Amino acid sequence: MNEPSSPSDPIAFAVELERLRGTVEAGFARVDGSLALLVQRSDQIDRRLADHEQRLDSLERSRWPLASIGALAAVATVVVTAWELAPH
Repeated sequence: MNEPSSPSDPIAFAVELERLRGTVEAGFARVDGSLALLVQRSDQIDRRLADHEQRLDSLERSRWPLASIGALAAVATVVVTAWELAPH
């Protein structure tokens, strides 16, 4: 019969320590993989965000400001009104 090893048994301690080391290494490998995936996704999001900002800047440059459109409409109204009121 095998007797249970005592807590001071160096061989049992070494085996348990090696098992614990393997478990820790596997956990770190899993965490490293998850972190690498998060970094990759973050890089992709950064690229998409930069692309969206560039597209938005392009749209903002090409649009007419609302105040300019209002001013042009007011000027056109004044011109049309003056033309209609002018004696022909």
